[in-house]
Amino acid sequence: MSSVRPLAILGGTFDPIHHGHLRAAWEAAEALEAEVRLVPARTPPHRPAPVADAAGRVALLRAALAGQDRLTIDTRELDRDGPSYSVDTLASLRADIGPERPLVLLVGADAFAGLASWHLWRELFTFAHVGVLNRPGVTHTAPPELADFIAGRRSERVHGAAGTVIDIAITPLDIAATAIREAFAAGSEPRFLLPSACFDDESLLAPYRALGR
Repeated sequence: MSSVRPLAILGGTFDPIHHGHLRAAWEAAEALEAEVRLVPARTPPHRPAPVADAAGRVALLRAALAGQDRLTIDTRELDRDGPSYSVDTLASLRADIGPERPLVLLVGADAFAGLASWHLWRELFTFAHVGVLNRPGVTHTAPPELADFIAGRRSERVHGAAGTVIDIAITPLDIAATAIREAFAAGSEPRFLLPSACFDDESLLAPYRALGR
C-alpha cells in the first residue's frame, strides 16, 4: 500500500442514493485505506435524465452521509456543463491532487466489463487506477479489446499513482435505484433500502413520491 492515502471516487446519478451505493463505497474505503468521494453526475451520457434535480440529489446525499467522515461528496460534475464523462472528472481531480497521490475510479464489475465503450476509456488509466467492485460468486467476462488492454495491469493493492486494475470484494446487496423509483411510483414505501435519514425530511423524497401521482 502506498504511504500516501489514496483518493477513490464512486460516480453515479444517485437517483436516489441507497444502501447498495453506500455499502460498496464504505467497503472500498476499508479495502484501499482510502478517502472515498461520491460524485453525482450532472448529465449521464448513456441514460435518461435523473428524476430529482442536482440540488435534490445532493441534499439526499448529505442526509445519507451525516454522522460519519469516511465518505464525502464531490460536486464537480454538477458544477460542470455538458455530459459527465469520467475521463474529464479524473483529469480534474488529478490536477487538484498532483501527480503522485494514488487515485482510484470505483466501478461495478458489470460496468467494468463494458469499459471499452466509455469515452476515451484508455485515458482513464493515465489518471487513475480502476477499482472493480465484485460481488462474490458473480463473474463478468471482459471483451477481447479490454482484456488485451488490461493484461498485466491487475494488482491486489494500490501501487503508484495510476494505471492498474484492483479487484475489491463487496457485500452483495441487491438494491437498485430503478426498483426504488418503481416502488415510489406504485405508492409503496421503500424504507430500509435508503438510509432512514432520507425519510426524516419529507421534501427530500418529494420528486420520487410525485412519480405515483
